[in-house]
Amino acid sequence: MDFIDEKIEDYAWEHTRFEGDLLQRLEEETYASLEIPHMCTGRIEGQLLRFLAALTGARRVVEVGTFSGYASLSMAEVLPDDGELYTCDIDPPAIVFAKRYFAESPHGRKIRLLEGPALDSLKTLQGPIDMSFIDADKLNYRNYYEALLPITRSGGLIAVDNVLWSGRVLEPKDATDRAIHQFNEAVIRDDRVEAIMLPIRDGVSLLRKL
Repeated sequence: MDFIDEKIEDYAWEHTRFEGDLLQRLEEETYASLEIPHMCTGRIEGQLLRFLAALTGARRVVEVGTFSGYASLSMAEVLPDDGELYTCDIDPPAIVFAKRYFAESPHGRKIRLLEGPALDSLKTLQGPIDMSFIDADKLNYRNYYEALLPITRSGGLIAVDNVLWSGRVLEPKDATDRAIHQFNEAVIRDDRVEAIMLPIRDGVSLLRKL
């Protein structure tokens, strides 16, 4: 994700709301102990997701790809006391890590971690869902989207991470590059949603169900 000027990234980070001690520690430990730590959502995108959950008045949220739990906790913070966040993951070390931090947070009780293939987990959920966040294996982005859209309420939001894929969407070379590019092309032509793509971190698309 080095295609955005590092000084601009740093400036944006410094001028974004502090995420709190727990999430700061979570991110630090992610980088110290988990593989591929740059998958951690981080302050800028985490606060964006928190804002979106608050602005949409979300009560029920679905996340595809938990990793270390940063995004889960960011969104859970603004859910009402009876709110629910379902997050899906398949990686045992990441699941153990995330559960430990969920247990530390007063908002962790709102989170249900669904272990196993996300497409199987999504079949167990019923609508209406207010907001979703897709940030898992890129080859299945279209499948996750198609599973989530029917259970998303009218006016609900689906946020999708890594849609710029470090700029490789401009000249796709491998299967993952092509999958993300094809997903981006599909949703911008999908009359079931309206879409906006933001060049935040590795690219975030926001899709509002019509």
